[in-house]
Amino acid sequence: MSTKRFILAAIIVCSSVAYEAPAIAQTLIEATIPVSEAQRQVLAAVAAAEATREAMDRQNDRALRRKLFELEDLRAEIFELEAEGSSASAEIEDLRNALAVQQAQFVEDLETRDRVYAEEIATYRQAVEDIAATPEGLAALERFNAGEEAEALAILDSLRAVRDLAAARRISQLALDAWRRSKVSTLSVIERYEEITVLDPDVFGDWIELTRLRVIAGDLEAGLLSARAAQSVATNDREQSVAFEDIGNIGFRQGDLDAALSAYTRGLEIREPLALADPSNAQAQRDVYVSLIKVGDVRRAQGDLDAALSAYTRGLEIAERLALADPSNAEAQRDVYVSLTKVGDVRVAQGDLDAALSAYTHGLEIAERLALADPSNAETQRDVSVSLNKVGDVRRAQGDLDAALSAYTHGLEIRERLALADPSNAQAQRDVIVSLFKISSASSAQDNLAEARAYLQRALVRNADLIAKFPNPQWQNDRIIIQNALEAIQ
Repeated sequence: MSTKRFILAAIIVCSSVAYEAPAIAQTLIEATIPVSEAQRQVLAAVAAAEATREAMDRQNDRALRRKLFELEDLRAEIFELEAEGSSASAEIEDLRNALAVQQAQFVEDLETRDRVYAEEIATYRQAVEDIAATPEGLAALERFNAGEEAEALAILDSLRAVRDLAAARRISQLALDAWRRSKVSTLSVIERYEEITVLDPDVFGDWIELTRLRVIAGDLEAGLLSARAAQSVATNDREQSVAFEDIGNIGFRQGDLDAALSAYTRGLEIREPLALADPSNAQAQRDVYVSLIKVGDVRRAQGDLDAALSAYTRGLEIAERLALADPSNAEAQRDVYVSLTKVGDVRVAQGDLDAALSAYTHGLEIAERLALADPSNAETQRDVSVSLNKVGDVRRAQGDLDAALSAYTHGLEIRERLALADPSNAQAQRDVIVSLFKISSASSAQDNLAEARAYLQRALVRNADLIAKFPNPQWQNDRIIIQNALEAIQ
């Protein structure tokens, strides 16, 4: 039985099983079917895949998150029983069956809700199933699921024959998931996709993955070559538009704004008719939104604020329609937040502070709702702090320094929590420095120089720690700015 068919069977068997932790284990034991070790490992890999986590973030559904926590509870119970030894072997076997069944239902629920995820995870599932089809591959997959991703990939590499394209692609998909979870290096995955595109240069998705990996690694010229290769093998209009978007992204990063605008515009010209022809297709509508935001970014960088505002406003209209149609979709809600923030930025540049404050405040309300719904999501928490800083900037420009300080201080509290929770995140550490600097500046404008100096001193201490841990020229530039500000109020 394939894992996909097993999923359907498992859901039927467990359709009446309640998610009730911590009593979940006994309930599940009474309602499970035998599951092969290959099926267990495949389901474990699919449930733990980064694509699954990303789909969870897009949904932002409390019921799904509760199911995820209950899966963690079940895994923890299995781990505890395994520590007891062979005396609990029968119960462990039943619990592992139960875990597989619940993972199957969890993934099936996500697939039903998210078409993009369903397509992505189907490809990944097939690759994992093929790997688990041999005893050696199954053993490697078990190590992959146990957190030994690099070692498992090395075993799979040793098992495959030279120029075995199918095996190379399967292993690359596993490696890509491990990379998304920061388990293997970017360069190692680039090398895999470079091999695949040599063995079979006609697969659009392989070139797109290679493009994005190369861009992340900072090799923009190589990224542009692979993006153009993707365009040349695109099999439909949407793939063409995706290739143009990637070409535009690279042009923007290279500072070639004309090239970026040309690519983004061509992508938009493809996407608009596709969305018009299928108004019920949320992905097609969102594609247009993304292109409009990209066009707006270039127009703003070129100094054409009216054109930027027009693009952002059109994008906002699409984002609001999609968010209204799917209130539980966190990605759709965040798209509205992003659009409002960009509209606010243009309004500030145009000098229309009231309109900017209105956009930022609305965006802050959305960010706060998303953060409240998913308190463990660092991105949504950071969004709140960004909005607070922008509200503070406008309030300060309007002369309302008390309101500005209130917003900055609230933002600092959030950023300090995030930095404490993730000390290895350089951006999170720098965010705290930015907030400290803003509070100091507002305090100085109120002639509260002692407080302004105190915040700058705190910023210097954090900056020194950042330089020591994460050497980067930007941090040195930050230090000069902080020291100059401190000297100015001595």
